[in-house]
Amino acid sequence: MTPSLNSIISRLHLKQLRLLIALGDHGSLLKAAQQVALTQPGASKALQEIETTFGTPLFNRTNRGLEPNEVGHCVIRYARLIHTDVAHLREEIVGILRGHGGRVTVGVIMGAVPLLTDAISTLVARHMEMSVEIVEDTSATLLSQIDAGRLDLAICRTTISQVPQLYDSVKLQDETLAVIANVRHPLRHAKTLTLEDLAEYRWVVYRANMPMRLLLEREFRDSEIRFPPHLLETTSAFATLTLLQGNPSFVALVSIDVAQFFAHHKMTCILPLTLASRSEPYELVTRKGAPISPGSRLLIDELIGQRGAQPILCPRTL
Repeated sequence: MTPSLNSIISRLHLKQLRLLIALGDHGSLLKAAQQVALTQPGASKALQEIETTFGTPLFNRTNRGLEPNEVGHCVIRYARLIHTDVAHLREEIVGILRGHGGRVTVGVIMGAVPLLTDAISTLVARHMEMSVEIVEDTSATLLSQIDAGRLDLAICRTTISQVPQLYDSVKLQDETLAVIANVRHPLRHAKTLTLEDLAEYRWVVYRANMPMRLLLEREFRDSEIRFPPHLLETTSAFATLTLLQGNPSFVALVSIDVAQFFAHHKMTCILPLTLASRSEPYELVTRKGAPISPGSRLLIDELIGQRGAQPILCPRTL
């Protein structure tokens, strides 16, 4: 029977987590013991205590050493996460004590990456010791990471959530979309284009049911044009870029900020197609009721200041 959460919390120690990580790295009790400054008998006893805490063996004993079983792999993975979180905790405390804001972990959807990176570049120029972790993903994934406490804030959309009331949000800016292509695309010199002109080309798009994809489907439907059946689906800006650069006939729908960044660096061109539909705005999102760290507050203020947005976040700080 698996021990209760209270039992695990009361018996598990951070040094034991270091031992688990070392065992995962080396597969040898002796090498792991040396890494965490224990004798081999001491490490063996500590491992027995860990396995007792979880109520199950975590390793298979083989001629080659210790190999994590399925539960062992799970426990080692969480040990690494906890170790990383403690490291981030220390880093943030140091930052607070030194007055430079510490650390912030922020999520962002692909289209808003230039918006976020502009704000971060300005912020770290003023707070050079501040650390920032950027996680790029879909709105759904970013909101789930906010729920789990893995992100301090995110630039995404709460409209995809069934419970948007769980979040505080600020409208940062409307999203304008553009169609981009290889700089050698056959229609690169066209003065104006319609959706029908591009219907037979291969599209790189977001996957189904995501806001940008739904908008494109609506554009085809309203124009009474069959939606392209053979798509390349990705949420990665880099994957989109490499697909376009490798295939002169491909086209992709992205935010105007991403499109202008690529075009400025001559990586892609913007095709002269005007879309009738409007995309949903970017939101700056935090978990309702969660404390806002000094580092997060600095980034929030930078984003809001750059865009002139009116905050509706409560001024909570740690």
